[in-house]
Amino acid sequence: MAVHSVGLHKPCWWEIEEGHPYYHGIDESMSIDNCKHSLLGASKTAADVMVQEYGRYFGMKTAVFRGGCLTGPNHAGTKLHRFLSYLMRCTMTGTSYQILGYKGKQVRDNIHSFDLVNAFYHFYSAPRIGEVYNIGGARFSSCSMLEAIEICEQIVDKKLNWTYQETNREGDHICWISDVRKFKTHYPGWNLNFNVRDILTEIFTTNSSRWGFQ
Repeated sequence: MAVHSVGLHKPCWWEIEEGHPYYHGIDESMSIDNCKHSLLGASKTAADVMVQEYGRYFGMKTAVFRGGCLTGPNHAGTKLHRFLSYLMRCTMTGTSYQILGYKGKQVRDNIHSFDLVNAFYHFYSAPRIGEVYNIGGARFSSCSMLEAIEICEQIVDKKLNWTYQETNREGDHICWISDVRKFKTHYPGWNLNFNVRDILTEIFTTNSSRWGFQ
């Protein structure tokens, strides 16, 4: 796996080669068998298959949206989940943040709630039977931990107090980018509008007074 630089003074995220089948992201054909899911993940898988079954067995117009990191200005971030909101809050309030493993170069795509709901609306307007879509920010709205930290510091004009722990989270993956090309093919009028910097800027402006930022 190669390391690619995305604007910092040193390489800051894990990358795969451009010709790799998953360069544009993970598509809907990726197997979920024989790997760790978490109990939450297993419950989502059960619901996923059930929705598919109602579509394909009964011919109902159903869709499964397999979301990447879902976020937005009112997202309530916590230490282990919804990391953009929590990261911005830590930067604004001076709370210590800890990066867990992968040298902070782990990559996630992030989709703004507006873009996600807009995808739902496009499906609602022209539903299909038993479909499955990976939905997320794709490469348009993706970042590593290090890159997200730098963007937060630029927006807030304040350094984040962060530490690093070598051990990564149990079951964590080093890179996840959603391949949204199937959905775009079915609904070409849909587009991603908010990238990571847009999302973090909106989180900052929406929550400044609520989080007591001066």
